[in-house]
Amino acid sequence: MHFIKQTADFDLGDTPIENIFINDFMPMANGTYVKVYLLGYKYANDKDISLSVSNQTIAKHLNIPLSDVLDAWDFWEQKGIIKKHFLSEDDKFQYTVEFLNLKQLYINNNFKPVNVSENDENSSKPYYCSPSDLVEANKVPEFKEMFYHIDQIYKRPLHPNEKKKVLDWVYNYNIDTDLVVRAFMYCIEQRNTKNLKYIGAVIRSWYDNGITDMDKLDAYLEKTDIRYAQYRKICRFLGMNTNEIPEPTKKIIDKWIDEWKFSIDIILKACEYSIKKNKIDLDYINGILTNWKKNNIQSVQEIENTKNNKTTIINKQTKRTFNKFHNFEQRTSRYSKDELEKLLKKNK
Repeated sequence: MHFIKQTADFDLGDTPIENIFINDFMPMANGTYVKVYLLGYKYANDKDISLSVSNQTIAKHLNIPLSDVLDAWDFWEQKGIIKKHFLSEDDKFQYTVEFLNLKQLYINNNFKPVNVSENDENSSKPYYCSPSDLVEANKVPEFKEMFYHIDQIYKRPLHPNEKKKVLDWVYNYNIDTDLVVRAFMYCIEQRNTKNLKYIGAVIRSWYDNGITDMDKLDAYLEKTDIRYAQYRKICRFLGMNTNEIPEPTKKIIDKWIDEWKFSIDIILKACEYSIKKNKIDLDYINGILTNWKKNNIQSVQEIENTKNNKTTIINKQTKRTFNKFHNFEQRTSRYSKDELEKLLKKNK
């Protein structure tokens, strides 16, 4: 038996679940506890700040008693993968649930600084990956996937010493593996360098700026490297892979922005039209933007106005044509049958 995943034509949103949860924690829980965790995790990843949820919300959504929801959070807290932050010392049922990063928990529990004891005065020294640590890391799906993507970007497999250096960064800077992949992609594609020390310096810079996950990095790049963030924003809107954006895609986006002077909002509007037409293709989007360029469209409001004007004109034309056809009085309607026969004989 094989399992495959269909690729969607466009992105309707998703919630990434770490494999560590699926492999290690899900089998130890009953189905209700798993459903509570997954739905809560989905809410935690939701970007809608207006969304207000509670344990009652989860209970209603899953059609289970509130007590089952509370028992689930007690269970996952005992397993050490969530933390409860109580809103009041007096109320033990009102709390915020924090989902801990399972990758980081794995690292903290399995990789320790070599030759350093907890009571050693040098315990603050940075961690250095040992050969045995590297062997263990290669068994972890998250690290295997990270090294695979880095090899693809680097255009060659990393050497063992290079892999150890990468694991040093993950542990010492407490960052997601996805962020490490982005650092390699960023340095190679945007900075045109494969120097490992340079990549490490970039990761250290991100760490110093409080960047430890992808969302924080996107916000940071919007301020420091706008074009790279624009590539990702457009591709992500279209549901395209943003781990490795092809050069032809970058060039056509550069043309839209630099030559045609379109804002990101206008480009995303064209992308929105392509999604509605189920034609998620850069050539189709380029055709839309070409038409807007010819009509000197410079804002989203002008696009909406043009659309509304066309709709109004079509409606008026349809109405006018309908009235003309039905209100037209034919000349023959003025004569009887006998009168028409006389006219025909006369014309002969």
